[in-house]
Amino acid sequence: QVQLVESGGDLVQAGGSLRLSCAVSGIIVSRNVMGWYRQAPGKQRELVATIHSGGTTTYADSVKGRFSISRDITKNTVYLQMNSLKPEDTAVYYCSAKVLLTGITTNTYWGQGTQVTVSS
Repeated sequence: QVQLVESGGDLVQAGGSLRLSCAVSGIIVSRNVMGWYRQAPGKQRELVATIHSGGTTTYADSVKGRFSISRDITKNTVYLQMNSLKPEDTAVYYCSAKVLLTGITTNTYWGQGTQVTVSS
């Protein structure tokens, strides 16, 4: 059974930093596409960052240069380091795992989310 458990969300002032963690069980993070998404009130869920099995990372334009996604293979955990936070970064942040099942069939798993609130 695949489980993703996020932690690290908090209330922080603009300009501050937070590190989100996603503890994963049931799959190996280095063999799948891991990602962070966020959803603000009244808005659609949006992709923030991904890290692929080979280590390649991608970021939304809105967070480039401020956020960094990484993984710790020994802990099977994915992180999102968020610096220079802005009020518009306020959202529930979700960890995701895109798992290849068979052939080209994939399934995406989600964590329960962690709240990040940035005050101005």
